Order: sequence, then structure tokens, then C-alpha cells
Amino acid sequence: MPGFVDGVVVAGIDGSSSAVQAAVWAGAEAGRRGRPLRLVQVYALPQVKAPVAFGTHEQVRAGLAERAEGRLAEARDAVLAEYPGLDVTTAAREWSPVTALVQESQHAELLVLGSHGLGGFTGLLVGSTVAAVAAHAHCPIAVVRGRTPHDAPPDAGPVLVGADGSADSEAALAFACEEARLRGTRLVAVHTWSDILADGMLRAHPLQQDPAEIAVVERVKPAEQVVGWQRKYPDLTIELEVTRGRPVRTLLERGETAQLIVVGCRGRGGFTGMLLGSTSQALIAHSPCPVAVVRPQRTGSGT
Repeated sequence: MPGFVDGVVVAGIDGSSSAVQAAVWAGAEAGRRGRPLRLVQVYALPQVKAPVAFGTHEQVRAGLAERAEGRLAEARDAVLAEYPGLDVTTAAREWSPVTALVQESQHAELLVLGSHGLGGFTGLLVGSTVAAVAAHAHCPIAVVRGRTPHDAPPDAGPVLVGADGSADSEAALAFACEEARLRGTRLVAVHTWSDILADGMLRAHPLQQDPAEIAVVERVKPAEQVVGWQRKYPDLTIELEVTRGRPVRTLLERGETAQLIVVGCRGRGGFTGMLLGSTSQALIAHSPCPVAVVRPQRTGSGT
């Protein structure tokens, strides 16, 4: 069994520039939280009918392990160049990437991944893998993104959080408040309402009702949430924005000037059978800044 340590920040590594950026971002998170950083490279043997073409299974395994250790060393050097006093450990693991990272999340305070990777059996952080890990992780997961695939993630601006009165958004608010406090910035809670639900059905609001009246009603639950968290964080500036439209579009627009977006796995309008809501999936794929996805009652060690 790998040498797990509870309460660490874990970053998945695959050798891509995105993963190295994610590792450095995770290093900043670990430093703010006073936690060690664990860098993990997961690799799997290729499923081929004629492995002799690649060498024996043991030769292939040894080669993959060696390459993984090299990538981990590169990422570790990049982190320590920015945060020389940080406690950084590494682990190369032969297993299914999703299974291994979900297991890592059982011991982690936060799991950090890059937004895109190498793909193939040597890669790790392709989009489908990120979505699967986010849907099943036992701790909050952060996907590190910039405006473009080659841009570093922003380090200025507010923390944004999606708020709709649901249990998922309550968990997201708890995480977002602490993130904003640690970063010394303000928190903006965003609630976006629409006449159209995620499944295409019309909402209960009568179409002839005044949108201003609907906005007042829609503000009640998120406002109650914000008031509750403001009491717990009296020194934190928390703003509430209630707008009409689509949550994804609103958060993507606000994200242009933010340093982090925090959302729950599923919001009030999501399908109950979905492990990862459409808003979370869209933000993971398109956000101009890092995205944290938080599940209620599924916290890692130390949280």
C-alpha cells in the first residue's frame, strides 16, 4: 500500500505542462493551509496483444516507472523553486488513474488536477478522467485552468461561488469562505435563475410574472445562506449577486476577473441521478480560472 498521510494536498502529475502548473498551484494551496504536498503520478501498462514489440511486461513496467519518477522530480523541482520550504513528497503508482486518485482523495484535504494532459496510456489528466474523479472524489477537487491552455492560472481577483440554496451549494460556500479568507480576498456568491431548468422543463414561475418579483423570491434562499456564513466569517467581505440567465454563462463571465470559482457537484436544478452536474462539467472544461468542485458530506481527512 502507498504511504498515505492524512490531511495532505494531493496533485496529480502526468508530465504535461498543465500538470506542472497544477502542482505549483497546489503548492501555494498547501502553503496557505499549512499542509504537506503529495505529488502522484499514476500509470498503467498498455493493453496490447503483442507486448514483445514494447519489450517484456517487466521491461515496460520498469520503463513506465522510471518515466513517472522523472516527471515527479520535474514537478517537485518546479514547486520547490516557488516554495522552497514546503514539505513535498512524491508517489509513482501503477493503477487505474481514476481509481488511484479517488483513493488518494480519501486521505486528502484537497485534490488538484490539471485541465488537460497527454492522453493515451501514459497520460493522466484527460477531460474524461478529470470529470470521473470529480464525480467520485471524497474531498474537494480543484482543476487548475487559465484563460488559455498555456496561461498560468490567475492569482488576483475575488473567489466566486455558485449559491442556490441547495445542500451542494452550502458545501461550496463553506469551502469558498475558507479559500477567500486564506487568500485575503473578497467572496462573491452568484445565484442565477432561469425559467428553464436543466432538463429543459419550465420552472414553476408563471411566465407572466414580473421578472423583478421573481428575482426577489430567488434571492431569499441564497441570501439566507450568505447571512449564515457572514456570521461565521465576520471579517470576510461577502457579496451576493442574483441575476437572470444561465449559471454556466454567468460564472464563465464573472470568472474572467476571478482567481477561483467554487461550485457544488449538483445544483438545485440538476438531475438527481447525476454524480456531476452540467454546470460543474462545463466549468471544468471552459473556465478561465481554476475551478473547485465540492461535494456535501464527502470530505477528506483533515476537513
